[in-house]
Amino acid sequence: MKHLRLLVLVLPFLLQAYSSKTIATKSKNAKKWVTLFNGKNLNNWKPKIAGLPLGENYGNTFRVEDGILSIRYDKYDSFRNRFGALYYNKKFTNYRLKVEYRFVGNTTAGAPSWGFKDGGIQYHCQSPSTIGLTQSFPVCLEFNCHGGNGKEERPTGEACISGMTIQVNGKKNASNCTLPDLKKTFHGEEWITAEIDVNNGKITHFVNGEKVVQYEKPRLDSSNALAKKLIIAGNDIVKDGYISLQSNSHPMDFRKVDIMEY
Repeated sequence: MKHLRLLVLVLPFLLQAYSSKTIATKSKNAKKWVTLFNGKNLNNWKPKIAGLPLGENYGNTFRVEDGILSIRYDKYDSFRNRFGALYYNKKFTNYRLKVEYRFVGNTTAGAPSWGFKDGGIQYHCQSPSTIGLTQSFPVCLEFNCHGGNGKEERPTGEACISGMTIQVNGKKNASNCTLPDLKKTFHGEEWITAEIDVNNGKITHFVNGEKVVQYEKPRLDSSNALAKKLIIAGNDIVKDGYISLQSNSHPMDFRKVDIMEY
């Protein structure tokens, strides 16, 4: 009887201690959003523009003003195929990436016809240190950012590949870009939230919280000369890579670049 009374007295404290420990463990293991762009400068980011060495920010293409990461071409006499991207300096594997972007202004003089309101969030990119001097685009996957002209539909969020293959609905991709299933066109200069979910070979694009396209099993394309150099011992499976923001000839703004790793 004495032991029973003791158990009744102690049990609530044991349950409370267990509960506190469980909550602490869950809190410790909880996934957290981490900011990749600090709103102040380009720390941890490095530009690579075609025709220029890694790290050279020609014409101050990538800049931070008023808390916004901007891509501008006001110091370019003509675009001259100077495609580029701004790379974060860490490789990522499984994660959810959230980017808030918008198109502003006019396409730069000398840009290709498709450059109008065209940009991209590149991921699973080859290391920027391995990109050739004149190489326009990295071997990568891409969330293709598009904007409308006020008339035609031009949906954003399509899945594009460079030097890779993917499977869409169980079949190998038939083209370099796969249109989104849910087509959303934005004609103005409004802010858009793009999200990319990468989870063990399955990749999903979201636009303003809605799923627009999904695919899986990215692989390096052995028929592509650049990708072929990245295949080690016959292993062409793509599991990780770098993240970058394209400079494709139309001015863009980014006010948030956050990531949550799995």
